Amino acid sequence: MAGYILRRVGFGLFIVWAAFTIVFGILYLLPGDPVAAAVGASGVGSEAAIEQRREELGFNRPWYEQYFSALVAAITGGFGRTIATNEVALDVILRALPNTLQLAGLALVFTVVIGVGVAVLATLPRAGWLRRLIAGLPPVAVAIPTFWLGIVLLQVFSFGLGWFPAFDRNDFPSLVLPALTLGIATGSYLAQVLTAGLRTEMASPYIEQVRAKGASRSRQVFGHALRNAALPGLNIAGVLVGGLVGGTVVTETVFSRDGLGRVMIDAVNKQETPIVLGVVVLAAVTFVIVTLLVDLITPLIDRRIVVRAQRASA
Repeated sequence: MAGYILRRVGFGLFIVWAAFTIVFGILYLLPGDPVAAAVGASGVGSEAAIEQRREELGFNRPWYEQYFSALVAAITGGFGRTIATNEVALDVILRALPNTLQLAGLALVFTVVIGVGVAVLATLPRAGWLRRLIAGLPPVAVAIPTFWLGIVLLQVFSFGLGWFPAFDRNDFPSLVLPALTLGIATGSYLAQVLTAGLRTEMASPYIEQVRAKGASRSRQVFGHALRNAALPGLNIAGVLVGGLVGGTVVTETVFSRDGLGRVMIDAVNKQETPIVLGVVVLAAVTFVIVTLLVDLITPLIDRRIVVRAQRASA
């Protein structure tokens, strides 16, 4: 187990490094001069100020020197200083992080409720047409653009019914609609995986034996099939978490929330390389940690994995 964890940590570090390197390369190749845009001056004096600021930030050095400087800054934890305000990039990210964590946390609750609820509803009814109808809803929801879904929820529940505020008021009611927007998208993806897993489990021989003993359909689903069908959904937890983190970029913009999504958009528009790299590394580290935890938890849920591993080592 210790060796397995070390291998996974090493692979996770490679993923984080690869994400950092790819994003740095993209930002370096983008046209424009972020230093000139940040200084915002013109004339002979402004050119001197721009060149001085560029030298302070190291933008006048070769790309490989800039890359290693950014990598060292990332390893030390600060990710360097911003171009416009000369703040430590990590401080900017940490200020916005709590709002995003609140949004992602509630969205994760909606994801599980929607994913499990729809999958169960698509399995419980005895009528085949009803099961097919419910199972057809998640693909439709996945195809809906997140920004459009957010606008529709705003129009209906904020401007129409007035149940929730349209803009962020730093309270729970203003958190519901953006979290629901994210939860519907990721929950629909989870529902498709769980529905497919439940269909497979319901056709398994052990379910046939349970059915032959007179167990009700609900007992077949909740008592036996759902636990095994949940494993594929658990294995895509890293993808779901990544979808929640990525979805905050659009959702926080639609609902005018301050968080990592808004910070990321502003940083990309201004080519604030330290902030963009910091957010990307944070998202990659979160993905790696979640994936590692899922790999460690899965054998506790499905003992068959442990048995197969023991037979392979015997």
